[in-house]
Amino acid sequence: MATSGTYVTEVPLKGSAEKHYKRWRNENHLFPDAIGHHIQGVTVHDGKWDSHGAIKIWNYTLDGKPEVFKERREIDDDNMAVTFRGLEGHVMEQLKVYDTILQFIQKSPDDIVCKITMTWEKRNDDSPEPSNYMKLVKSLAADMDAHVLKA
Repeated sequence: MATSGTYVTEVPLKGSAEKHYKRWRNENHLFPDAIGHHIQGVTVHDGKWDSHGAIKIWNYTLDGKPEVFKERREIDDDNMAVTFRGLEGHVMEQLKVYDTILQFIQKSPDDIVCKITMTWEKRNDDSPEPSNYMKLVKSLAADMDAHVLKA
């Protein structure tokens, strides 16, 4: 069995957890305009923008290189969490499992965090751990913060 692991981190945010959750849950089509230095395109392959089980294709830049990620969306409105379950794309060439959960938590009126949980399993032991993907997701959440505040 190849190496597997879980990364967990929190990104501090401003505004309301509900607004951040709404952006990640329903409004991915706004990402290229908001954070185009990371995300160049998001398209729905199957389902609707805001539907549980929708499949989306993301075009993004990682370490200066263009990549593609196809994911299935899982929505948990009760916990304000969105799961991106990896199906295909560059990251899936190295990993058998790649699931990223973004949960938006309102700790107090002035304290909001995006808790990021990334679960992964390598295809083989020669594949690198996906720490660069965790760094990217942390940057996405942080960079989207200013855009959500303007909305």
